[in-house]
Amino acid sequence: MIPRVTHLTVQRQTLSNLQGNLTSMADLQAKLSSGKKITVPSDDPAGASDVLRLRGEQRALTQYARNATDGDSWLTTVDAALQSSMTAMRRARDLTIQGGNGGLGPTSREALAAEIEGVRDSLMDQANASYAGRTVFAGTSDAGRAFQADYSWTGTAGASVDRRVGDATTVRVDADGSAVFGEGATSVFALLDQVAATLRGGGDSTTHLNAIDDRMDAMLTELSSVGARQNQVGSAQTSIVSNQLTTKTQLSGIEDIDLAQTILDIQMQEVAYKGALGAAGKVLQPSLMDFLR
Repeated sequence: MIPRVTHLTVQRQTLSNLQGNLTSMADLQAKLSSGKKITVPSDDPAGASDVLRLRGEQRALTQYARNATDGDSWLTTVDAALQSSMTAMRRARDLTIQGGNGGLGPTSREALAAEIEGVRDSLMDQANASYAGRTVFAGTSDAGRAFQADYSWTGTAGASVDRRVGDATTVRVDADGSAVFGEGATSVFALLDQVAATLRGGGDSTTHLNAIDDRMDAMLTELSSVGARQNQVGSAQTSIVSNQLTTKTQLSGIEDIDLAQTILDIQMQEVAYKGALGAAGKVLQPSLMDFLR
């Protein structure tokens, strides 16, 4: 049995086909204007899932990059303070050796003692160095100073400042002030006070050389540690940049359109639409009078 096809049926089917062509053209034009293949998850559910995952990775990498930059600034501040402290300690050592000259008079010894105290004050400034309002030798302390006037340390043992620069990589970015400068009566500041007192008292200041050398060794040890950690942060930054580029490339491959292909598809769809319009014009043209003839 042959199904009955009415003029209204043909009309509806033709209009439906035209609407489908228009919808396809609109989708292609939307993709061309946005530059993205996936504008809503239904365009490509699997691809949309990958896009969400990759964007999550991008956000994590961006945070790691900020952490690494901040950590590098902390370590640079620590390194600069330690370098200046080493320079000050070398000067203190030279002055201590000069003070061992038994032929020096009271005036010369007083001058050496005063300069030693100046070195002590310089070291105190370096020990209280800060970055972004945080002291770099006092860990998580918020006291505002790593060392007080009585040479006490305000930090807490084991309370370090760390920065996460990778999924499984955390780097310490501060330095233990008590290990570098000592604290209280055993601090480098108290040591230089003793050297100054020995000079003023007419004693042999060179008896303090071993203690000065020990403190310089502690500074050198921390300098070496800071250098290693800066290298670790530098390697992390290189890795982050590489991973960011890889993630961006993968994301582009999933969601970015092929511009040339999309333009070609639009042109082909326009041709199909114009053809459909021509066909529709012929199908829908007959009137009731045409059927009554």
